[in-house]
Amino acid sequence: MDPRRNPYAPGAGTPPPELAGRDSLIEDAGVALDRIRNGLAAKSMLMVGLRGVGKTVLLNRICHDARCRGFTTLLTEAPEDRSLPGLLIPPLHATLVRMSRIAAASDAVRRALRALAGFVSALEVGYGDVNVSLPGLAPEPGLADSGDLDADLTALVESVGEAARDQGTAVALFIDELQYVPERDLSALIAALHRAAQGQLPVTLVGAGLPQLVARTASAKSYAERLFTFPEVGPLDARSASLAIEAPARRLGVAFQPDALAAVLQDTRCYPYFLQEWGKHCWDCATSSPVTRADVEDASRQASAELDASFFRARFDRLAPSEKRYLRAMAELGEGPHRSGEVARVLDRSVRAVAPTRAKLIDKGMIYSPAHGDTSFTVPLFDAYLRRVVPFPDG
Repeated sequence: MDPRRNPYAPGAGTPPPELAGRDSLIEDAGVALDRIRNGLAAKSMLMVGLRGVGKTVLLNRICHDARCRGFTTLLTEAPEDRSLPGLLIPPLHATLVRMSRIAAASDAVRRALRALAGFVSALEVGYGDVNVSLPGLAPEPGLADSGDLDADLTALVESVGEAARDQGTAVALFIDELQYVPERDLSALIAALHRAAQGQLPVTLVGAGLPQLVARTASAKSYAERLFTFPEVGPLDARSASLAIEAPARRLGVAFQPDALAAVLQDTRCYPYFLQEWGKHCWDCATSSPVTRADVEDASRQASAELDASFFRARFDRLAPSEKRYLRAMAELGEGPHRSGEVARVLDRSVRAVAPTRAKLIDKGMIYSPAHGDTSFTVPLFDAYLRRVVPFPDG
């Protein structure tokens, strides 16, 4: 069929043509945001899940909906080598400048700008990536300028919340890949949001990250579980996965045979990103409607080869040899989760000897611990990829 009309959209955070199975989560986020804006209590939201479940798509959708409803939104992604202050200062500056240009800009907005200036000046020495120029902004002595991240970020967030309240809006921070934020910085952010919640200020966070984010927030602050909700974003149920595949094709007059659709759901395990990959290749492999089981078999070969060369390989190639061996040993045991002792036995090493490698892989977002002593991949189908392309035990 004509590839120019192919409706599927595999990509990092690319909106799918049919966002199926996520209505309840989107509504929950909307309710929480509206309560915050109205001065009512609501927890911030941290969505957690494996790679490829659509967390970034959901974050972007919730952010877009909030912006359309008049929220002041800041959308950013946390890279592995960036501090939280370095991440937040540029969008906060842009947001406050926009507020200050409104005719009815209040003293609270100008004070928030002074707080930001003090925050930057106090942290420039300790954080190498805090080198933002704020021309014309003079700090207010004693406001967010102590050099203590917890105290200064709390003062800054309070000032931003007071400015938003005076302007009749609410500030919603949207941060993707939140598991990469250093624990010290994460602790300061949690403390600042806690103070804002206590003061009923219209500031909140909607974040997304890998499953280890739950443990990281608990480690950063013991009260984090009372400040956040942690909705788990997983594979779609069979009905929603079928809709994600069939609806885009149906709108263009193309159908799937029942056994073909069942094969797509089986091969993808109903993970949203893989559904888009398989949908794209099914469309390109089929010559006419309906898409057949044979078309899906051809598409599966092509999709797997493409994922092996890009999606999977890009993550594997950045690892050290010892880390690659650890993952290959996990793959030898199957999909997982696996006990740390089982992986060590496959490697013919002690648990203590391989523990540093396991910790590095968790930090890099390749694996996580769903329960104490357990280890699982953060990338679905990664075990099958490793068994296909990496020899064992030489991997």
